[in-house]
Order: sequence, then structure tokens, then C-alpha cells
Amino acid sequence: MNGHLYDVIHRRRDVRGQFTGAPVPPEVLHRVLAAAHAAPSVGLSQPWDFIVVRDAAIRAAFHGHVEHERAAYAATLDGEAARRFAHIKIDGVRESTLSVVVTYDQDRGGPAVLGRHAIADAGLYSVCLAIQNLWLAATAEGLGVGWVSFYREPFVRDLLGIPAGIRPVAWLCLGPVTHLEDDPDLERHGWRRRRPVQAAVHHDRWGAQ
Repeated sequence: MNGHLYDVIHRRRDVRGQFTGAPVPPEVLHRVLAAAHAAPSVGLSQPWDFIVVRDAAIRAAFHGHVEHERAAYAATLDGEAARRFAHIKIDGVRESTLSVVVTYDQDRGGPAVLGRHAIADAGLYSVCLAIQNLWLAATAEGLGVGWVSFYREPFVRDLLGIPAGIRPVAWLCLGPVTHLEDDPDLERHGWRRRRPVQAAVHHDRWGAQ
């Protein structure tokens, strides 16, 4: 059994502070995006698009927005949670080589998307599979990826000229890194600890271990 895939899965990290800013060779970026595009999708709708963002002014504007949202979230915390959050870096927008914004077009493959009639979010799930493919491919290429979630969708839509009806699902920072941490940042900072896999597995019915 080839263990390389399992190694990549367990080495993958949500990167914040380890980006070097070094270039990503075009052929490497192509392989990573092609891996994302190879993800399974409901009704073969492939409802994703990838916006590669290199422009410094666009990234600076987004970073300012992220900082505003960080402050808004920090204001909801108190006590130990506030102290821990103050030390957590939430993005690598300025340090990473580039960003990839992944979007979702719910009308792609319509009007009758095979397999989506009972689960409306199946298209969104497909986009998340593309993101995971991108993340694992990047890890295999020695790159880091950081998913930034401190943003409002209308801001990103306006910033990047995304048409109405298309959702920006993920702003991903991407680029070479000095290293990948052994443990996730939030665990290292004491925010949360991972559950053992045994706690997540049920047999036949919920709660049956």
C-alpha cells in the first residue's frame, strides 16, 4: 500500500505564519489547480471557478477588510478566550506568494442538476471537495495553504468583480513555506484540541460506539 497520500493528508496544515513569499512555478500552480478541477461534483456540474490573485493592491484591500473583521470578532470575546485569540494569526494574505479565491455557481449544470434535487447544498459540497483537492495537491508540492474566513462575501464579490449569484466560498493563501507545523495552530495556542477518531465513529445508529 502506498502511504504517500496518507502522509500528505496528515501533514496538511492551515498555514498562517510560515509563508516565504518565494515564487510558485507556473507548472506547479497548473498542477495544483488541475487537481482541484479534477474533484468530483454533483451531476458533473463542476460549479467552481478559481481566481488567482497576485495584485498587491487587491490583497492589501482584502487584508484591511480581514483586520476589520478580526477586530469585530475579538470584541465578542472576553477573559481567557480574548487573551488566547490575541496571539493567533488569522491570515497570510500579505506574506503568501498569491491567493486563490474559489467560487460557487449554483446555476452551473442547470436547470436540473442530477443529484441535487433533494439536497440543495450538494453543489456547495462539490466546491469544498475541489478546495480539499487543491489543499492536498499543494501540500504534496511542498506548498502551504491558508483558508481565510474572516470576510464578508459582498466585500469580496465587489473587490474581485464577481457576478451576482456567484458565491466566493474560500480565499486561500498559497505559496512556499519554511515548514509545516506538527500540530495545528489552534491546538498549539490552546484554542481547541482535536478529537480522537474513535470519538467520531458511530455504528449503525448515532451514539453507538
